[in-house]
Amino acid sequence: MGGLREMVASFVVPGPSGVAVRTRLKGLTAGDEKVLGMVGDLLGTLASRDLKARCAAGLQHDSEQWAQHKRVLTGESSSRWAGSITKATHDQWALARRGRLAHIHSLQAGVRTIRHRLSLPIGEKGSKRAPGGYHSRQEWFAKSRRLHVLEDRLRSAQADWQAGVVHVVRGGKRLLKTRHQLETAHLTHEQWRHRWHAERRFLEADGESGKRHGNETIRVTPDGEVSLKLPAPLAHLANAPHGRYVLAGKVSFAHRAEQWADRVTAHRAVAYRIHEDVQRGRWYLTASWTIPPTSTVPLEAARANGLIGVDTNADHLAAWRLDAHGNPTGQPLRFAHELTGTASHRDAQVRHALIRLLHWARRHSLAIAVEDLDFQAEKTREKHGRRKKFRKLISGMPVARLRARLVSMAAEPGIPVIAVDPAYTSRWGAQHWQKPLITKTRKTTRHDAAAVAIGRRALGHPVRRRTAPPRAHQSDVHGHRTVQAGAGTPEREGNRPRIPGPRTRSVGAGRGANAVDQNAQHRPGRSAEHESWQQDSLPLSL
Repeated sequence: MGGLREMVASFVVPGPSGVAVRTRLKGLTAGDEKVLGMVGDLLGTLASRDLKARCAAGLQHDSEQWAQHKRVLTGESSSRWAGSITKATHDQWALARRGRLAHIHSLQAGVRTIRHRLSLPIGEKGSKRAPGGYHSRQEWFAKSRRLHVLEDRLRSAQADWQAGVVHVVRGGKRLLKTRHQLETAHLTHEQWRHRWHAERRFLEADGESGKRHGNETIRVTPDGEVSLKLPAPLAHLANAPHGRYVLAGKVSFAHRAEQWADRVTAHRAVAYRIHEDVQRGRWYLTASWTIPPTSTVPLEAARANGLIGVDTNADHLAAWRLDAHGNPTGQPLRFAHELTGTASHRDAQVRHALIRLLHWARRHSLAIAVEDLDFQAEKTREKHGRRKKFRKLISGMPVARLRARLVSMAAEPGIPVIAVDPAYTSRWGAQHWQKPLITKTRKTTRHDAAAVAIGRRALGHPVRRRTAPPRAHQSDVHGHRTVQAGAGTPEREGNRPRIPGPRTRSVGAGRGANAVDQNAQHRPGRSAEHESWQQDSLPLSL
């Protein structure tokens, strides 16, 4: 047990801090689309210029520079547009910096693994906790060259991190690289250029509490009328007073419509974003707002009625219900999802699986226990070597998106989500629970057993089924052998209820009624030893 890592205590995952809903902008005229494109292109140019200045400032950026950039942008747009641009620019720079740090950690893990394997003799076998040496001299030589490449990348990344240098592409690095592979992407140059301009537009506005309908820049009235404040260079395009442009179509939200209507009616802050889907030829409006943090349910209260243990897999969610004592009840359920196709299709599959899981949990008023997974440092090829299928498997598992979706969707019906340490759940679940749970009508898989292990860890019980008695005295003198019943549990030492009918081949029905009554046995210290028919001991004088 000395080689096992320390387990992190289970905790109730806090709820989401914000809400975002999206709807389609229908009924737009050609003039509306032209105005939206012109406003987005102008603000996108200003955002690119501000991002360049922010990246050049690096770690020397302060509030004074922020205010100066905002004053410059205000003269070319408006004060509110300038505030949205500078905030989005700083958020994008901070995100790129966090990504650079994660890249450094990945390179460090790869360098450590290669150095360890190069130090071992060729062909030496590894263990479960450490990889062995390389299989051949050729592979050893190739990995030694790769070590120099990774070390060079690591030095460059660390130098950028210390200097505050980040690498950001407005519009996305993937779309930028597609420019050199138009035939493979089945795109023409005009189609790629249209998509590139659409992704680099900027049509975002932060909400303002106390202002009319919660936003002065992009305003949506309760009846669905959408209008936006035009920047100063495009003020001549206004079709409404005060330099505003009102779109011809109206919008309506199908999800959280009542919450959105309550906020805009009370003039509470709502942020909006307008973007174009070039492939579908549609415009969309996204509304978002912050919500007060919900009071997290105490861990003991979430465990009171038992819970549902969930094991996350690449193609399904394996779930099993456990009672408060950690015993699996009922039958295991599996919620399948296919992570193929487009990103929207994959996201819909994940949501569909989670909806069925949440309906089951709400029907029985149970909490949900999931693993606190993070594969960011576990999917490098240096760690898993030639196991390409396994690397592809863990790379394709949407653990971060699935957990975020689960927490946000569970917050609405008030279902607690408990995160547990993922260490050894699959291994110990298969070792202690897979075989005992197999019946003639049920084939328990390794994933089902892992769901039981996850649920038991969330309940505070050990994963193993029983605690072995002491070797020196294998009896109940040191306490009850099972770990399910505590010392204060009523009738924990009571007799089992008799089941009608034969229990074994050697004991018939109605026999052995006093089999568990210790006072009825011929043992020292029991009342049966002093019955009248018991032979007295011989006198010592004889």
